[in-house]
Amino acid sequence: MKKYLAEMVGTMVLVLMGCGTAVSLNCGVDPASVVGTALAFGLAVVAMAYAIGGISGCHINPAITLGCLLTKRISPKDAVMYMIFQVIGAFIGSALLYALVTTAPDLAQGTTTGANACAASQTNGLIAEIILTCVFVLVVLGTTDAKKGAGNFAGLAIGLSLVLIHLVGIHYTGTSVNPARSIAPAVFQGGQALTDLWVFIVGPFVGAACAAGIWCMIGCDCEKCEK
Repeated sequence: MKKYLAEMVGTMVLVLMGCGTAVSLNCGVDPASVVGTALAFGLAVVAMAYAIGGISGCHINPAITLGCLLTKRISPKDAVMYMIFQVIGAFIGSALLYALVTTAPDLAQGTTTGANACAASQTNGLIAEIILTCVFVLVVLGTTDAKKGAGNFAGLAIGLSLVLIHLVGIHYTGTSVNPARSIAPAVFQGGQALTDLWVFIVGPFVGAACAAGIWCMIGCDCEKCEK
């Protein structure tokens, strides 16, 4: 249970800090707000990687959990429980942010990126989320590999890669690459965010599956992949 609770806390922090920064900076209005939001998400991952990495591995993202499941790094039972507690954590983080925004609306600069929406079209958003998640999960699988990984620097590499992915993707979708991070904020925001929500669930899962396949081809040493 400790590792499930760790995933809940980690995802809560990611959503609260990342989406909270997007709301506070009115992300998307100017380049500085985009950079600030990207840094917030990346730094949140770095912080949680070193805070709970030794407990749960710090997935804090159902797409990463799926990638680990497909590469046999986690059991199906743990994968399901991880995803459930990640979504619970995202709802807690979103509720805290909602409380902050609604009790002091004049202090919130914007709410458009608290829950993601497709800037151009759902097709464009889906493609962006698949590609970006594939890159992100591939970094996670590579840096955390027991033999080929980055060891204690894995958390830093993962967090910085998330910064890079946000810098590219915020313009197109607000950048999710994380179903849990999108589900909860979309429920609180409603409207277009709920209409586009399927993109931010399907896209990351498809991208994670692609990353798992790529890793099996280039880096995995298990008997199944070697065959």
